Amino acid sequence: MWAATGALANARAPGTMAAAMHSHEVMREVLKKTSAKQIAADMGLSLSLIYKWAEPAEDDSGSGASSPLDRVGQLIRITHDARIAQWVCEQADGFFIRNPHNLPALQPLIPMTNDIVQEFADMLATIAISSGDNVITKDEAKSIRRRWEELKNVTEGFVKAAETGNFGALAAADAAKAPSTKLQPPMKHQT
Repeated sequence: MWAATGALANARAPGTMAAAMHSHEVMREVLKKTSAKQIAADMGLSLSLIYKWAEPAEDDSGSGASSPLDRVGQLIRITHDARIAQWVCEQADGFFIRNPHNLPALQPLIPMTNDIVQEFADMLATIAISSGDNVITKDEAKSIRRRWEELKNVTEGFVKAAETGNFGALAAADAAKAPSTKLQPPMKHQT
């Protein structure tokens, strides 16, 4: 299972922050692993159209065609409805997590860590209460889902803050203000 966060085409290498890929770049990567002929045959489209999806769009002075990825992105921007992204993610056996907005700079690490632990505890409590009678009703399943979504959002906020260097910057700022608490090596006595 995988998760898409924020933009559908937001591809990140493990442990790095990368800018969102353009749809033609995504298609170019897909065509490295999947046969364009097979895609064309399965979708009942021309092979040339599939290859055009892997080129920059014509309005960017390329010869590419507007791809289904572009259309999905356009639909999301027009409707402002994340259920479209959720549906796309479900097609790949995944889920959508909205990127946190307005993260303040220099967030304290311990309170954010505590938020994640508290959300996790709340989710476990919801599961324990719901399963106490060995049956989980539809309403209880919805409640578990809500807690799970909140935990994912809080955790994504933490990860986003870590990726943007908020915690390192805060530690550096605190270290500059406070006197050194590191142990110093013993001084050598000269004889």
